[in-house]
Amino acid sequence: MINPAHFDLQSLRVFQLVAQCGGLTQAANKSHMTLSALSKRIADLERTVGCALFLRVRRGLELTPAGHELVQHARMVLDKVNQMAGEMSDFATGVRGHVKVWANTSAVIQFLPHDLASFLASQPMIRISLEERLSQDVVVALLSGETDIGVFADNVPAYDIRKSVYRRDRLVVLVPAGHPLAGRPEVSFDETLEYDFVGLNQGSSLLQRLTDAASALDKVVRLRIQVSSFDAICRMIEAGLGIGVLPDGAVRPELLGAGLHAVYLSDAWASRILWLGVRDEAGLLPEARTLLEHLRAAGSASASR
Repeated sequence: MINPAHFDLQSLRVFQLVAQCGGLTQAANKSHMTLSALSKRIADLERTVGCALFLRVRRGLELTPAGHELVQHARMVLDKVNQMAGEMSDFATGVRGHVKVWANTSAVIQFLPHDLASFLASQPMIRISLEERLSQDVVVALLSGETDIGVFADNVPAYDIRKSVYRRDRLVVLVPAGHPLAGRPEVSFDETLEYDFVGLNQGSSLLQRLTDAASALDKVVRLRIQVSSFDAICRMIEAGLGIGVLPDGAVRPELLGAGLHAVYLSDAWASRILWLGVRDEAGLLPEARTLLEHLRAAGSASASR
């Protein structure tokens, strides 16, 4: 049994650097260590794990299967240590609290930049970590306590989550210039299904909404290509690879000026709610509760305009 106490962070950093460089000499130069000192670090680490981490080849060094596995673990350990150091540094420099927010792409692109900027302008000593995730992942993170606050789409089950309306948005069909649907003020989803689509990757709540709507019509969405972001969807549509469905606030004005056309979907399901959610509001730290109240207020102000 390997004793975890025998691992030290510096040896893991050196190992990771050697793995990246593929040789001892380059790694020694980058780490400002002597070649002998670096070699000893690697040898000591191999004794700790009880097996070889590198194979000597003509080009330098290659990772063994054990080495590949250790690279993954070392990266996670060092990332966590760096995160810990950053958060402790925040306290040392006067930051009063840290709030974690996970949100889906629609919220990150359309609403959160303005809302978080206005919050931090009034609360500069609070640090916010924002992660863009799929809606279902946001709900899982809320339930597990991995995030304090989440923003997710209304077609994702969210049992045991305290929800409130954050924003409402409307979906549009984005089509290239010259497309048969261009110039229409609105169109039914049924009419769009005869064309190829550019869509988000599997797991996105927006793609699920489209496939559910198509299924209700006994049809399918003809996905020609799938990408990971709204910006990539727009670029693929610009290139003539299909049409796509996006929130109206995610379509950049310069795209419309360049010849793309946004056509509103007339279907009732095309008007969406983005939920603001927490697992246990009473258990939130004061800084997280303050941000939650700010986001709720921003959503209410937007709805009243």
